[in-house]
Amino acid sequence: MPATGKPVGAHPKRLLKRAEFLAVRRGEKRRGRLFLVEVLDRSDAAAPRVGYTVTKKVGNAVVRNRIRRRLREAVRTHAAGDMKPGNDYVIVGREDVLAIPFGQLKAELSRRLRGTR
Repeated sequence: MPATGKPVGAHPKRLLKRAEFLAVRRGEKRRGRLFLVEVLDRSDAAAPRVGYTVTKKVGNAVVRNRIRRRLREAVRTHAAGDMKPGNDYVIVGREDVLAIPFGQLKAELSRRLRGTR
């Protein structure tokens, strides 16, 4: 990231419709302690797309929104470069996202998006 603090590279597009989220469920699942990343290869060269989900089991709306905001910021500032063109990603956040330092969250998210253990 340059000294200005703004990320370099293209931002991923957003998944917005329920049908898009359900389609990604057919793809690969990368499980972790902090979140689940579902990945679907669309087999095209278009920009990657990402969607965020937090279930009601995690907490009330305030807690769920804090988790989503933290995940969005980690993708925006750090992990967007690890997303492959032509892929859709759904990140299902868990409550532990709020408890760890942001640097550790960025590193874990980047690792899961690349598909390494």
